[in-house]
Amino acid sequence: MSSERTDVLYGTLALLILKTLDAMGPLHGYALARRIEQVSKDQIALNQGTLYPALRKLHHKGWITAKAGETDTGRQARFYAITKSGRAQLDAETANWDRATAIVARFVKGLS
Repeated sequence: MSSERTDVLYGTLALLILKTLDAMGPLHGYALARRIEQVSKDQIALNQGTLYPALRKLHHKGWITAKAGETDTGRQARFYAITKSGRAQLDAETANWDRATAIVARFVKGLS
């Protein structure tokens, strides 16, 4: 990757969100976005227009829950947590990612 920040690779946002919630436990949207940026060493930029529609979609599918709570600074926020079906989806998304990257790696190594 270049030194510039990038949008999330197509099809990976659900994987990133589910994995982060699985590893970190419940987080509010801002903390979730910052954690993903931190783990990516600021290579992935998540803005509100990308993150919150994805969170609504995952919530609608039953892969995450959303519960009102209070941040460390006393601000009211919605906290998201992965569900049992979300963990099953995380396993499926991880397997799909592993397959896809293996296929791309074969092409990159085989065509050079």
